[in-house]
Amino acid sequence: MSAPPFNDRFLRACRRQPVDRTPVWFMRQAGRYQPEYRRLRERYDLLTLCKTPELAVQVTLLPVYQMEVDAAILFADIMLPLEPMGAPFRFEAGVGPVLERPIRSAEDVERLRPLEPEADLPFVLEAIRLLRRELQVPLIGFAGAPFTLASYLIEGGPSRAFTQTKALLYREPALAHRLLERLTDAIIAYLKAQARAGAQALQIFDSWVGCLGPSDYRTFVLPHMRRLFAELRGAGVPLIHFGVNTGGLLPLMQEAGGDVIGVDWRVGLDWAWERLGYRTAIQGNLDPALLLGPWERVEQRALEVLDQADGRPGHIFNLGHGVLPQTPPDTLKRLVTLIHERTERPTTR
Repeated sequence: MSAPPFNDRFLRACRRQPVDRTPVWFMRQAGRYQPEYRRLRERYDLLTLCKTPELAVQVTLLPVYQMEVDAAILFADIMLPLEPMGAPFRFEAGVGPVLERPIRSAEDVERLRPLEPEADLPFVLEAIRLLRRELQVPLIGFAGAPFTLASYLIEGGPSRAFTQTKALLYREPALAHRLLERLTDAIIAYLKAQARAGAQALQIFDSWVGCLGPSDYRTFVLPHMRRLFAELRGAGVPLIHFGVNTGGLLPLMQEAGGDVIGVDWRVGLDWAWERLGYRTAIQGNLDPALLLGPWERVEQRALEVLDQADGRPGHIFNLGHGVLPQTPPDTLKRLVTLIHERTERPTTR
């Protein structure tokens, strides 16, 4: 029996081409809300899952088979490049990643060594190669953006106020730029390696850049993100630029680069797309917490997102951030079916 045809509607939407249905995938679509994933976590810690290609493949494939989403995203973690660069960390329950030695000085920055993805992160690249043999939907590779990784390095872990990070930006701007430069070099190398291994799109997660105002973004972040996107352009795959709480930064993010801009639920999709001048594709933006409520409310809000997209080419339906651990798996499956059914349309190629 022949394999089903490759489903490319996600890639077509990234390029703002006509699609037969609005594509759907979810950030953290593989994770703690799944009983199968929780059983694996009873046997393996998170880093073991990430560093064992066969396990990473198994976890990545779960939502594709269960929900028929239109793209898979590699199961990994944005922190993985930091350890081989000389910044070891551990995951603490209820906290997240904790750095053993936060960045506090020029010497701390200079001790970070260049990343060599093939030597330092071979398990990530092998997982990508294995997945490409299995998947009939596109595979998304990803990395954390330089500012978001820098915030972990400076704060020593997750933060709400990013006080240490901002203090370093304002007190020692040259040192901040040096750190961001080194991280930009590493992420460019890492994402290029993912594309060579077979990733068909790349998402850059700038999860914490929304703590900055536009002036600070333009000064400290934009030069590095512009270089990152410019150098990744040669990879030949769509590039997704995502941040949280970045409604005030959208024009600057677009200036930095990306074929697709991801937006969270704090702004209307129509308002965000208008601010972007409809010049890029857009991804988003249902509030993940809605999925904890009654189906009728989920359906209502999902259809509002579709109304705001107004059928324009280039909308990729997603949540405004990752799937929450308490989410009922059946709600996600129903949501995929809803989006596909309500957006089915004839298309010519």
